[in-house]
Amino acid sequence: VALITGAAQGIGKTIALRLASDGFKIALNDVDSKRNQLGGVIDEIERKYGLETCSIPGDVSKERDVQDMVEAVPQRLGSLDVVRHDKLVFSTHFAPLSLSEKQWDEVLRINTKGVFFCYKYAAKQMVAQGRPGGRIIGASSFAGKQGLTHIGAYAALKFAVRGLTQVAALELGHHGITVTAYAPGTRYTDSPGFVRLERGPHNIPYLLQTASAIDLSTTPAGKDLPSFSTVGKPEDVASLVSFLASQESGYITGETYLTLSAGSIPYLH
Repeated sequence: VALITGAAQGIGKTIALRLASDGFKIALNDVDSKRNQLGGVIDEIERKYGLETCSIPGDVSKERDVQDMVEAVPQRLGSLDVVRHDKLVFSTHFAPLSLSEKQWDEVLRINTKGVFFCYKYAAKQMVAQGRPGGRIIGASSFAGKQGLTHIGAYAALKFAVRGLTQVAALELGHHGITVTAYAPGTRYTDSPGFVRLERGPHNIPYLLQTASAIDLSTTPAGKDLPSFSTVGKPEDVASLVSFLASQESGYITGETYLTLSAGSIPYLH
């Protein structure tokens, strides 16, 4: 059984569909305002794969919501074996010199609490089940591997995900639970409300999220990348999560894996 947060659309939805195709029963989470969208994902999973699925709306930045969500999964689907967490509240004002305290708190406090709560209660449930093989998977970013201009709060958050992932992996390893994360780079998704920045360090085009297709060769920064460089798709991230959720990944823990656009890796330290 896999619990996917932020599952109403975008990468979360794509991961839910991929894990369902792998045979997992799926518990879907997103905010209550996206209840209808969650219902659509449930319908798609049940139609395509015939698997038992449920939705548990809630705010992952609120501890009680996360605790209730995690406890509901085994009650409704029998167990909890995989948790993938990525739910982001973002500010459109990124530069540290212009970022207000309120905006900083919105990005750091809300988002880091969400990661902490999901890791904490997923671990508690998996330990209580008393069997090895649990998988906890977080979402960092290539901004959590290398700082980028204009997104100080976002980079700090994604570095925090890497740190918490490493610590949780050390603390949960003796229970047979692995904790990993993935770090997407430039990619397409249908999640709204994010902005595109033309340049990052070494002239990397940094696309957080966008609803429309981008040809990298048409951007100023894209001209500095190899000709084969492409923008990734949610399915590229879902493929990595599929492996991390599998039993074949049991020898891997504490790692944050890059899922970058083709051709971007040479530009990162």
